[in-house]
Amino acid sequence: NAVEAMKRGAYDYITKPFDLDALDAIILKARKAAEVSDEVVRLKEEIKGHYQLERTIIGASRPMQEVYKILGKVAPSDVTVLITGESGTGKELVARAIHFNSPRLGKPFLALNCAAIPRELLESELFGFEKGAFTGATARKAGKFEQANGGTLFLDEIGDMPLELQAKLLRVLQEKEVTRTGGTTTIPVDVRIVAATNQALQDKVHRKECREDLFYRLNVVPIALPALRERIVDVPVIGVIEPGAEAACAASSSTTSSTTTT
Repeated sequence: NAVEAMKRGAYDYITKPFDLDALDAIILKARKAAEVSDEVVRLKEEIKGHYQLERTIIGASRPMQEVYKILGKVAPSDVTVLITGESGTGKELVARAIHFNSPRLGKPFLALNCAAIPRELLESELFGFEKGAFTGATARKAGKFEQANGGTLFLDEIGDMPLELQAKLLRVLQEKEVTRTGGTTTIPVDVRIVAATNQALQDKVHRKECREDLFYRLNVVPIALPALRERIVDVPVIGVIEPGAEAACAASSSTTSSTTTT
């Protein structure tokens, strides 16, 4: 039985009678071994993804050089970062670069698009829920904060987060703990937040659509990504522009320059 159990992947085989202290020690060792194994698998996947071409930030223009300088300064720290820029400027790539070049490498990197999830589901996605918290909650579920514990949570399109959830997010940033929906126990979390938006959050603050205190909590280090039309010299380097797009970018750049000159 012992041989067969080990063949099938058992960590250890215990015979009766056994000592409870020895059993505790074996369970602890098994848990640590499982955690190390999970971290190795996760690290391999993250490093593999980091070096894939499609996940690489490309650009040698002056605006991108400024972005690289900020990345180099902010990545080793734990400060919260707010990335702004138009759709398609590579905000998630920058968030991944921050994580991959930080001491949190090897820990989870999770991304959540706040605009792609219905409001009624966004809270449970972020904070998790207890069994029976609502109809259909047949089992306890950990939220993104718990899943990303020790790593980085990328909140994309943060400008679309409802006001009621903004207050709960602010509390997590302040207290470093979450409470699952339907639960009463607070759970400590160690998560770095990188947020992104293609909207002007300062304007949303003025319109009372975004909490001012949350804005300043997120905007500790701002990174503004330039649009491609603002860095035309990078077009040949990227080499993935659709036919006619380069001319459109050049025309857009020309129009911008003319307007500035006028």
